[in-house]
Amino acid sequence: MRTRRARALVNLRAALSPVAAGVGVMAAAAAVLVPTLGGHVLDGGPDRPPAPPSVHKSSHPVPAGSGCTAADAAQSLRPSPDAGPAVDRIRKKGQLVVGVDQNTYRWGYRDPGTGRLKGFDIDLARAIAEDILGPDAKVVFQAVPTNQRIPALQKRTVDMVVRTMTINCVRKEKVAFSTAYFQGGQQVLAPRKSTVTAFDDSLKGKRVCTAAGSTGESELTERRHGAQVLTVPNQLDCLVRLQLGQADAVVTDNALAAGQAAQDPTVELKGRPFTDEPYGVAMNKADTDLVRRVNKVLDDYRGGGSADSPWMRAYRKWLQADLPGISGPPSPEYSD
Repeated sequence: MRTRRARALVNLRAALSPVAAGVGVMAAAAAVLVPTLGGHVLDGGPDRPPAPPSVHKSSHPVPAGSGCTAADAAQSLRPSPDAGPAVDRIRKKGQLVVGVDQNTYRWGYRDPGTGRLKGFDIDLARAIAEDILGPDAKVVFQAVPTNQRIPALQKRTVDMVVRTMTINCVRKEKVAFSTAYFQGGQQVLAPRKSTVTAFDDSLKGKRVCTAAGSTGESELTERRHGAQVLTVPNQLDCLVRLQLGQADAVVTDNALAAGQAAQDPTVELKGRPFTDEPYGVAMNKADTDLVRRVNKVLDDYRGGGSADSPWMRAYRKWLQADLPGISGPPSPEYSD
């Protein structure tokens, strides 16, 4: 069974290779590199099929601690250029280790032509590294599955995670976040001809895929609408399941789903976003000086809302084609 599945995935990757200049990396081509967290710099990797899905068995999220509500979850520490223990530690080792995705088109993905990582999150990580370490900053990109982002920070396997990570109260119990650098929302992705219409009872009896440890998984724990929920390590694995007929729909951030729809014209977003998903840079909870330094970088990156700010240039380069109509980054919110 495993041999047949692996062969099918290899054939699917071949069928979905880019067919014209400008098409970009296709879903299955990006999915071939999904190494587990293990200290490898992302300059190559084995050709592995994604792990098989498992039936969803997660419990309800634990309540967040006092002082955090959905209304103020995106608040962070005020920016500062000052160094401290965390910034000094990074400078001493001479490199910034960043947990990223290498499978998400437009955000963090490997260009099959050059082998280099590209995307909105990758550009932001490089900007942070340059601010801390200077113009020739060394950045070590570490592939981190969705459900390993928090453990990687807690174990200090990485200095930070820049990986379309939603800020919420449950996560803020375990890690620290910068201010929000993008605003998304959970939405359903399904084949164009599907009877699934939105995040509603049209999912009843359907196999719905989401990434383990994601906010999509949390939403499906609360309201599964009669669906059978499958979890996989990374969101792009869900698109492969959809293409292989092993899932009927996907629940993920609309920002990620829009990129997947751009890769595969047979699928589309259904309904409307049903949550607010502010993305933040995640760090170890003890690294308050690093949080303030990253917030300073984000302030510079936003450029006061200028049309020629680094944020707007990155948006036009990576996201505008699939997520048009965004006039600027979310405004920062501070807790102190």
